[in-house]
Amino acid sequence: MRRHLSLYATAARYDLVEHSRNRFAMLLIVLYIPLWISLAYVAIPDRPAPLHLRSTGEHLAPAGNELTQITGAINAVTLITGFMMFAATFTGHRFDRRLAMAGYPRLHLITAKATSLTLTSAFIAVYAAAVTCLSWTPKQPLQLAAALFCAAMTYGAIGVILGSILRREVEGMFALVMISVIDVLLPNPMWSSGADSSLIRFLPSYGASQAATAAGFSTTTTPAHLAIELLWFTGAALLALLTFHRRTRSAHHKPQPSGTVAMVPQPEVTAPQGGHDATDPAGAGA
Repeated sequence: MRRHLSLYATAARYDLVEHSRNRFAMLLIVLYIPLWISLAYVAIPDRPAPLHLRSTGEHLAPAGNELTQITGAINAVTLITGFMMFAATFTGHRFDRRLAMAGYPRLHLITAKATSLTLTSAFIAVYAAAVTCLSWTPKQPLQLAAALFCAAMTYGAIGVILGSILRREVEGMFALVMISVIDVLLPNPMWSSGADSSLIRFLPSYGASQAATAAGFSTTTTPAHLAIELLWFTGAALLALLTFHRRTRSAHHKPQPSGTVAMVPQPEVTAPQGGHDATDPAGAGA
């Protein structure tokens, strides 16, 4: 048991150190989140934005800048978490492969990545929720943080998938930005006339968006929509596990049939000039 804990702790420590070395991501957390959320509050008009909130069945008219802040918080949290997990997966896949080839248990590697994703998502979500609360007070701050956390977990798993299947960093960055833009902007009535479309519910952050909006402007809790977001995370996490297994599957060689002896290749011996074999006693005596 102690050995398994040591292996897990070592892998988790490596993943967390890898994230901490991503200085650009740290800069985004410290500066981009408050800048984006603050600009949304200052630049967007505070006129009411009527909407029908499916998660509670209520017709609300929140201030446009406050609604946009919630959208901006989801956008910032998902982009940064997805970027961090993509970068860690993209740059560390060869190291993971070597560890697996050396016999390091893949279960410990997977558990360590899940731990780093959970801790990273929790920190970013709480930070974004706290920054939002500096401008105005959501009716349910804890549910807001929970919604941001679930969205971050989903995009973190998506980042792992993209880091496993794409060949270049620019491809992963572009894919994350495009997914997040479509996912976050379409449900916002401030920017999209199709916010009430039934297709919106099939977007990855639909559950988190509904739960976060309810947290900001309603006193009704929406655990069902948090569960929807967790279902998205579960599906993305399973797909990430499959890609990780595919990436390291060649590290496990097929066992040889019992009773057979592995053939070890012998080094070739080159005959010296003069035509005699170096192992021939007659040649040596000549």
